[in-house]
Amino acid sequence: MLSLTEAQLKMLPEMSEALQIRYRILQMVQMLGPIGRRSLSDSLSLPEREVRKETDLLREQSLMAVSRAGMTITNLGIQVLDTLKPLVYEWSGISDLEIQLQKLLGIQKVTIVDGNLDTEPSVKALMGAEAVSELEIFSKPNDIVAVTGGSTVAAVANAIKPSNHLKELTFIAARGGMGVDVKMQANTIAANFATNSGNEYRTLYLPEHLSEAAYNMMKEEPIVQEMLEMYERTSTVIHGIGSAEEMSDRRNSSQAEREELQRLGAVGEAFGYYFDEKGKAVQRIRTVGLQIEQVNNCPTVIALAGGTKKAKAILSYFKNAAKQTIFITDMAAAQQMFKLIQK
Repeated sequence: MLSLTEAQLKMLPEMSEALQIRYRILQMVQMLGPIGRRSLSDSLSLPEREVRKETDLLREQSLMAVSRAGMTITNLGIQVLDTLKPLVYEWSGISDLEIQLQKLLGIQKVTIVDGNLDTEPSVKALMGAEAVSELEIFSKPNDIVAVTGGSTVAAVANAIKPSNHLKELTFIAARGGMGVDVKMQANTIAANFATNSGNEYRTLYLPEHLSEAAYNMMKEEPIVQEMLEMYERTSTVIHGIGSAEEMSDRRNSSQAEREELQRLGAVGEAFGYYFDEKGKAVQRIRTVGLQIEQVNNCPTVIALAGGTKKAKAILSYFKNAAKQTIFITDMAAAQQMFKLIQK
């Protein structure tokens, strides 16, 4: 016998698509508001004409308010989002896919947001908000939270706010500097986490890639010793997962180094390790920072990565990832991973 939801979709199949679009618009207004129509259109990769039509309807239903500063969500809109989330996830197939991926990856939890990070910038903000929700659940006063670099982890820092669940934390950089984009380095992101949530932070101002002699010498410095001791006491790790090509770009690798990674079959990277499709670590960057063995011993690990292009990299990492990992991704990456697993 059909459920009520299934019967509704049989009668009004267009209802699912309309609901998901309006839900997504309202969700982004909640996260990014006050926001203008053009910015919202760009964030959602939707035509401005469609955004205007849908936001006018949402405003008429008192789910949104409009001011000179832009559009914001109302208290009623927040209630509607919270109430509709299980239904929207069921209709989109997200709930089933989350359960299947969790079992296939062998980890604690998988959370999927709708969209494709490769083409929709707003997806990163949604993933960041989900990561903050998980951090609020698991964090305790005096916890040490280590964060890596990258734009996806930066989105978590942008989403975090002062909260009764996020008090007396210390955010630390999981590694030293990498590449030339200071905004995307772990030091800057750790500082943003702390500033936005009203907590403390510690940084590690060392180049990521060190010679063996420099590595051994730096480990003896008091400030580095302090950070190494904090890594041992880290309670939560928030990290991204990179493709091998992306990470070699960020590290300004030479042509010879890139060719060597290709020869080794590297597809994914995390914590200075490059992994092939079978999950084997084929190369390791010598660095002062949080080591993958320490990550595996942390009570809570929150990993983020999305987009169809990242699917192989994600699967390579999760061949040996910590079982207590909470993985946050998007629908496009999840569907592509499932296809690759089925093959």
